Amino acid sequence: MSVDMRTFLAHVELANPVTTAAGCASSGRELAQFFDLHRLGALTTRSITMAPRAGRPTPRMAETPSGMLNAVGLQGPGIDAFLERELPWLAQRGIKTIVSIGGGTVAEYSELARRLADAPGVTALEVNLSCPNMEDRGRVFAREGSAAAEVIASVRSIMRYDVPVVAKLAPDVADIVAVARACVDAGADALSMINNPLGMAIDTEALRPSLAAVTGGLSGPAILPLAVRCVWQVHAALPGVPLIGIGGVMSGRDAFQLVLAGACVVGVGTALFHDPYACLRIERELEDLLRARGFQRLADAVGLAHRPPGSAPRHLLVDTEESTP
Repeated sequence: MSVDMRTFLAHVELANPVTTAAGCASSGRELAQFFDLHRLGALTTRSITMAPRAGRPTPRMAETPSGMLNAVGLQGPGIDAFLERELPWLAQRGIKTIVSIGGGTVAEYSELARRLADAPGVTALEVNLSCPNMEDRGRVFAREGSAAAEVIASVRSIMRYDVPVVAKLAPDVADIVAVARACVDAGADALSMINNPLGMAIDTEALRPSLAAVTGGLSGPAILPLAVRCVWQVHAALPGVPLIGIGGVMSGRDAFQLVLAGACVVGVGTALFHDPYACLRIERELEDLLRARGFQRLADAVGLAHRPPGSAPRHLLVDTEESTP
């Protein structure tokens, strides 16, 4: 028995729920050496900025127990090069592409949205809110609902109605549900969580921080429980909002946890650094788990852990309601 792995990110249908996490597959060419990118639910690009960025000084990556710290700094060639070389390459091949964007001001996010609004090949726009707000003492947009909402409202007002706007949230906040609700109220069609929490390591031989930037984003298996908690809380509060679950996904079982917590799409990141086939393997393992538990559709497992034990799958509940006199 095969499982229907189709899912929806807002109104956009994806063949399966597995996508790459921003920054972990560049813009697709690297992964295309290993497999047909059409086998992904979607490919998420690195966060695109207005101007080219060289990134942070080295060392900017460090291993940690069950994870990795990175302070790459949104390295990339900027929006002009992306529109000239990278997006057309994906569009010509018909790859469903979630374009991630990052900015230092609301105006920068707005301009990025304007440049991408009529560009062919944009399946969805992910707004990376874990960027310092240069107009507010460098405080990250994602840490305050009002700042995050201002960015989302600006981007949503510019982006084509048929392109979902996805707000990417950070876990380093007092109340992620409040930030999520502010983004949805401002026009976000979906939410992506979590971005990397901040961490730090010290090299005990050099007696210095392991990263040149001192702190960096923590990724890998260590943050899966944090991602599951955030997805669970936001789905409980906003059950109708599509969620992309990201953080520490190394196996189909990890992905299944995020799905049961409420994610309809799952992002794979750090696993790609040592296994370029990780997305395909995780999608296959997730399907095997669903089949073994009697699911006919992925959709029936989304958020199932929130329902009382023994309750019927979603499609059976709908059928029952329709048959009620």
